[in-house]
Amino acid sequence: MTEFLTSERPSSIVQGAYLVAAVLFIAALAGLSKHETAKRGNAAGMVGMVIALLATLLLVARRAELPDPDGEWRGIGATLGLIGGAVVVGALIGAWRARTVAMTGMPELIALLNAFVGIAAVLVGYNSYFEPGELSSTSEGVHLVEVYLGVFIGAVTFTGSIVAWAKLSERMRSAPLVLPTRHLLNLVVLLVSLGLAVWFVVDGGEIADGVARGVVPLGIMTVLSLFLGFHLVAAIGGGDMPVVVSVVNSYSGWAAAAAGFMLGNDLLIITGALVGASGAILSYIMCKAMGRSFVAVVAGGFGSDGEVSGEARDYGQHQEIQPAQAAEMLAGAKSVVITPGYGMAVAQAQHPVAELTAKLRAKGVDVRFGIHPVAGRLPGHMNVLLAEAKVPYDIVLEMDEINADFPQTDVVLVIGANDTVNPAANDEPGSPIAGMPVLEVWNARDVIVFKRSMATGYAGVQNPLFFRDNARMLFGDAKDRVQEIARSLT
Repeated sequence: MTEFLTSERPSSIVQGAYLVAAVLFIAALAGLSKHETAKRGNAAGMVGMVIALLATLLLVARRAELPDPDGEWRGIGATLGLIGGAVVVGALIGAWRARTVAMTGMPELIALLNAFVGIAAVLVGYNSYFEPGELSSTSEGVHLVEVYLGVFIGAVTFTGSIVAWAKLSERMRSAPLVLPTRHLLNLVVLLVSLGLAVWFVVDGGEIADGVARGVVPLGIMTVLSLFLGFHLVAAIGGGDMPVVVSVVNSYSGWAAAAAGFMLGNDLLIITGALVGASGAILSYIMCKAMGRSFVAVVAGGFGSDGEVSGEARDYGQHQEIQPAQAAEMLAGAKSVVITPGYGMAVAQAQHPVAELTAKLRAKGVDVRFGIHPVAGRLPGHMNVLLAEAKVPYDIVLEMDEINADFPQTDVVLVIGANDTVNPAANDEPGSPIAGMPVLEVWNARDVIVFKRSMATGYAGVQNPLFFRDNARMLFGDAKDRVQEIARSLT
């Protein structure tokens, strides 16, 4: 074993394993782009991570090998023991959370996991600065830049993700935090951080009275970047939170890539770059779907006042409907479109909705689903719920595919959606959601809206759809109401 660890074979095996893992991670991203291949994509990602972990353990064992035969295995054993213990504890916590978390809690769980990546990058940065060892770059200046950027990105990711988690879990108000001259404040933080970067690179490698001189600029920058991450996300309103989830996910990828540079780990660089780039692309797509500026969201709502209150208007009286009446309306329909939102996730109504869909299709009704890109609290939230309930993929359509069909639709069931079906986005230029592409459900013959109350949606905007002549409100728990409709169908 000693001869094996001291030879070049472990390094070759590790590099080969990292290459295989990287290919599997790319295959995982490709697989997750479609419903039909999502499970295979997840499987590829899991296999790649197992290979990466085993290869890393082999690499650690090689580097922990000691020249003293009496202490060699104690050194390797202690190192692997610490890592193995951490892996076991993390795996147990992860398995527990995966089994217990509801789909409604997935967005905030993802935000929290992104925060872990961010703080890990900060800790790796400080450790790499104080104990560079053989993992650091051969150039001290380059290594200091790696440390500085890693800590900066990690700190922004950490507090930004914590705020996203707090907003998504409703531990913090979804309304944006609007500080005076907030954009100027962000700019000042960035400029000061740039100046501190120059100070750190110039003096970071020098020791004065036994203390590294770079600790001061590095520490000040860490505090500033923690504030910046908090302020950037806190300044974004609840209506834009689905985009924020993908943005902080992108941040976490770049933080991981930065950690990879500091540790000299090629796979971590590749993986982080994949996550960072895919998260940025997804954020851009989400911004286009919401009629938002990508730069504005990343800059903390730059270019808007951040308010979520629209013009106060009297839209008239809403009309209510009961489950039996809704069932009668559906029984006489030839085409039905279901547009789900976060309310469906909260009520855990996806399985009853799937059962109602099957029952209607058995009666010859053409049933399809219209999914808004930002429905829910994270990208693809509704698609995942419907896939979980085994709704056929071919009847789940995106907003651009379904919007033109609403005028020929007999009945639309709006289940727990609000902002994504709000005509104010088209009709009211002063609305906070003005310009946001929405599902134009009001063009159908009849619309049934499932809601618990007349309260506004996550963006805090009233929905004039609820007061239209062809709209009916069905109040109560969405799961119970869908089940009652299904039972009333004859």
